Amino acid sequence: MKLEHFALNVQHPQHMADWYVTHLGLTIVKQSPEAPFMTFLADDSGRIMIEIYTNPADEVPDYAHMNPLLVHLAFVSADPDVDKNRLIEAGATLVSDQTYPDGSHLVMLRDPWGLALQLCKRGTPMLTERERS
Repeated sequence: MKLEHFALNVQHPQHMADWYVTHLGLTIVKQSPEAPFMTFLADDSGRIMIEIYTNPADEVPDYAHMNPLLVHLAFVSADPDVDKNRLIEAGATLVSDQTYPDGSHLVMLRDPWGLALQLCKRGTPMLTERERS
């Protein structure tokens, strides 16, 4: 089985989608202009998507007050320092910036809506070349 998408109930899916397209390079695959404003965003491989929407059938989690270890979106970054600074200028906030003995560099941020984002530069990449292309 292949993972198609991971879904998140968020407060402002249309604004969030615009930010993710502009600042994280995601692509809108499908978007509904009416409630619940579901939007499917694909990464640059076109193989992994997230879905964001506002569905009143359940509450929108308070992402800003959740520990990032509970839920976060992790993105491969060739240069976490450059991407960190660029995203902070675009409205993200820094949570942590850690380098590990294996050479991995992990930066945890929050997007402007409080959802945790991780920038990952692994000492040994975990995705195969085919998955990263």
